[in-house]
Amino acid sequence: MQKHEAARVQLEQQLARLLNRVKRIEDDLGQPHNRDWQEQATELENDEVLHGLDQMTLDEVRRIRAALARMANGTYGICSTCGRAIGDKRLAAIPSALTCLACSSEPRETA
Repeated sequence: MQKHEAARVQLEQQLARLLNRVKRIEDDLGQPHNRDWQEQATELENDEVLHGLDQMTLDEVRRIRAALARMANGTYGICSTCGRAIGDKRLAAIPSALTCLACSSEPRETA
């Protein structure tokens, strides 16, 4: 676990930033709309963008929480596909990576 201490700190800091962003987005989405219908149309378009950003942010929050859970249970840095070690360079670039570079490069079958 000591080996991944820097990654844990990085992930926790990123998680805090993302949760702050989610709060700001949700606060903004909770604001009442302008009474002017033209202004409302613009606000609704902006809300669509904010909803998309909120979803992307929440997806990243889930990935980070999953990586922190893997750290806690001792499986962090192990490829979820092949079971080999995920390279240090890959983990440095993508601390929440689930797969090694080889497995992430393989085309996936779709049903």
